[in-house]
Amino acid sequence: MSDDFELDTTDLSRRMDGAIANLRTEFASLRTGRASGSMLEPVMVDAYGSMTPINQVGTVNVPEPRMVTINVWDKGLVGKVEKAIRESGLGINPQLNGTIIMLPIPELNEERRRELTKVAGNYAENARVSIRNLRRDGMDQIKKAKANGMSEDDQKFWESEVQDLTDAHIKKVDEALEGKQEEIMQV
Repeated sequence: MSDDFELDTTDLSRRMDGAIANLRTEFASLRTGRASGSMLEPVMVDAYGSMTPINQVGTVNVPEPRMVTINVWDKGLVGKVEKAIRESGLGINPQLNGTIIMLPIPELNEERRRELTKVAGNYAENARVSIRNLRRDGMDQIKKAKANGMSEDDQKFWESEVQDLTDAHIKKVDEALEGKQEEIMQV
C-alpha cells in the first residue's frame, strides 16, 4: 500500500509558480518612474453598478515614456475614471482632454522610492508565505502516507523533494524582488 504513494510534485510546482506569477503581477503595478499600462491594473472604476478594471472601460496606451493615456469609451464614465485614479494612491494627477485622460508620470523622489521598495518587499514576503503554505500542504500529504505505512526512506525522499522545490521557488521570489528593487531605485 505504501509503495503506491506518489506526491504530485508537478502540481505543487505549478501552484508555487502561480504564487510567483501573482508576485510579478503585483510588481508590475508598482510605479517605477516609467509609464506602464499595468500600473493601472489594481485601479477599479464604479461603472454600470459594479467595480470594473480600467482596461474594461477604455483603451490604455503608453504614447511616451512618462505618459499613460486612457481613451474612455463612454463619455459618462470619464469623471468616474478620473476620480478612481485620484483616489487610487498612485500619486498621479489625471488631466482631462475630452474622453482622453492623460496621466503624466512624475519623477519619483528618494523617499517615495524607499517606500516603494518596502511595498515590493511586502509583496515578496506574501509570495514566500504562499509558497511555504504549499510546502506545508505537501508535507502533510507525506505525513498521512507515513501514517498509512510509508517507509522512512520514502518519507525522507519526498520531504527532500518538497523542500528542494520550495527552496528553488523562494530563490525565484528573492531574485524577482532584487530586480524590482533595483528598478525602483534606478534614477
